[in-house]
Amino acid sequence: MRPAAAVVLATASLLLLAPGAPPTAAPPLPALLADTGGGSQLITAQAPRTKATSGTLTWWNLRDGTWTKAGSAPARFGANGLVEGGSRRQGTNTTPTGLYDLPYAFGIKAAPSGTKVAYRPVRQNSWWCQDNDSRSYNRWTEPRPADCRAAESEHLISYTQQYAHAYVIAFNYAKPVRERGAGIFLHVNGRAATAGCVSVPAEAMRAILAWADPARRPHIAIGTESGPTAIVRY
Repeated sequence: MRPAAAVVLATASLLLLAPGAPPTAAPPLPALLADTGGGSQLITAQAPRTKATSGTLTWWNLRDGTWTKAGSAPARFGANGLVEGGSRRQGTNTTPTGLYDLPYAFGIKAAPSGTKVAYRPVRQNSWWCQDNDSRSYNRWTEPRPADCRAAESEHLISYTQQYAHAYVIAFNYAKPVRERGAGIFLHVNGRAATAGCVSVPAEAMRAILAWADPARRPHIAIGTESGPTAIVRY
């Protein structure tokens, strides 16, 4: 006769392998993150590895303590992949990983119907200053100030496809560190990988802006599936 413990283990094994038994659902991605920003809306932008230029962007709602998916779309990242935000260098065409605020949106086209977030219209004299020597470094300027060189800045209206709609990612934004990088946005796809931003198809960008509610404090978490830049670290 087998020992009682062996019988219990064998019975448990049969129960686990029983056909038709529902699998245990994996927790939603936001539930695995170290921090989600304290709000009840979150965007996750996840790449399979640091050298990847594509991945998945998902937007989530927190209701009654449970994160539920509101939408998802394929995402593009920097042409040179992703890098830890705190060690990023300007001009490297890398997307900074981390958890960031989303202070406001902007666009060449009008705000999508239902947009609640602050939305700035792009005009002919709208620029994003990326000049490290300027007092306006990593800021929207209108018009471009004299100490911000055009060659070191983005003339927003020139990016008719990408900036049809965009959402500012507050990377290096609150207290800008020179040479770390400027002008990191969530925006509409261009032709290929980005210069460091995160991009999605136009219909997804419109859906995100109609979904985002500043009263629910949306944030964006950017990272990889594993390793030092794993999204769950943020």
